[in-house]
Amino acid sequence: MSWVLAGVCLAIALLLAIDRRRLRAEAARTSDGRDVLVRTIVDAAPMAIVLFSDGGRILVANAAARDLFFEGKSSDGANFLSLLPTAPDPLAKAIIGDRDELFTVEQDGERETYHLAKRVLDIGGAPHTLLMVKHLTGELTRQEIEVWKKLFRVISHELNNSLAPITSLAHSGRKLASSGNLAALDRVFDTIGERAEHLKTFLDGYAKFARIPAPRPARVEWSQFLAGISALHPRAKISEPPAEPGYFDVAQVQQVLINLLKNAEESGGPPEDVTVEVTTQPDGAARVVVADRGRGMSKEVLEHALLPFYSTKEKGSGLGLALCREIIEAHGGRIRLKSREGGGTEVSFRLPGAAARGMAPRALLTLTRA
Repeated sequence: MSWVLAGVCLAIALLLAIDRRRLRAEAARTSDGRDVLVRTIVDAAPMAIVLFSDGGRILVANAAARDLFFEGKSSDGANFLSLLPTAPDPLAKAIIGDRDELFTVEQDGERETYHLAKRVLDIGGAPHTLLMVKHLTGELTRQEIEVWKKLFRVISHELNNSLAPITSLAHSGRKLASSGNLAALDRVFDTIGERAEHLKTFLDGYAKFARIPAPRPARVEWSQFLAGISALHPRAKISEPPAEPGYFDVAQVQQVLINLLKNAEESGGPPEDVTVEVTTQPDGAARVVVADRGRGMSKEVLEHALLPFYSTKEKGSGLGLALCREIIEAHGGRIRLKSREGGGTEVSFRLPGAAARGMAPRALLTLTRA
């Protein structure tokens, strides 16, 4: 949705920059062709767009916003903030919150899901709020169905791979037992046990993914944390630890690095070329990079590698990188994959500092500053 937000912000900026005098007068009509064009673009946007002043006075509300918030009626002269007491609770909380939100409300007995994005703009030295709300129920339902379909295919495949040989071996074991060839039964039982253990491990992986607890971040000294990682992966080259401490859930981020280093060591490159680098930023955030010189990933794999159930490995569950993504995003960070020049893959993730924990970045767009 980021490109949509950028486009809308640009359109709003053009709309407001066309004539500042008319903006201050809040004139509703204009003969300027550019003004009409930009207003038409904003009005045709599929999401609800509202721009209001710091006091709540609405300056711009497109057609989708009038339908969503005003039952299709004009919003002229309305105060957006004064409407909050009558708004559904999830919507009101999302509007007054400090970050973009995905929220759900009950409508006529149905659950409807929306995404709310909010940005602060400095217009003529005064703060204004640009609000965008997009109805996502249909899109999320379609995506959820596709995820379930893929999940069923993966589980069905694994079940068949284990149950088919178990069924065959049970039949063979019955014949061996009836013929009195008990010695050969050991191999049958060993294979059945191996397939059953594989199936248990596979299902435990899915259960673990579904039970990831909320992170419990705390102050962490990087030197001690990275020493533990080095003990588990002694062949990896780990950079000097930053002096500034990190702020994260030790067990969860350790699991992320274990998964990433395991992938790097299995990438086909020299083990000594696997590296881990940690750098910190003035706001306390940390950037961690795990790199290898292996076979690398194709463009298609890079685009899908972080999705649950996607794997290019013959016996892969497709949950390793998805688990990493879930953990990092629960910390308020982001994880990225890219190919390296000269071959190999680089996986990087960012962990916010303690001060920024739970806060989304707020874009300040200065339109008229001298």
